[in-house]
Amino acid sequence: MQIQFNQQPYTLSSPTTLAVFLASQQQLRAGIAVAINQQVIPRSHWDSQSLQEGDNIMLFTAIAGG
Repeated sequence: MQIQFNQQPYTLSSPTTLAVFLASQQQLRAGIAVAINQQVIPRSHWDSQSLQEGDNIMLFTAIAGG
């Protein structure tokens, strides 16, 4: 299965969830948000959100400012 993660192509050998994929990329950390196909996925859904062929995943880091 082919997906895009932060504009880089990835091949997944088996179906997986967003949480498992992020863990494999060492990206399960505080202060991030994730969008799949331009739709933000609440952190509470990461464990149940299955990745699909062609998904475009973007990771965002929260930045404090003033």
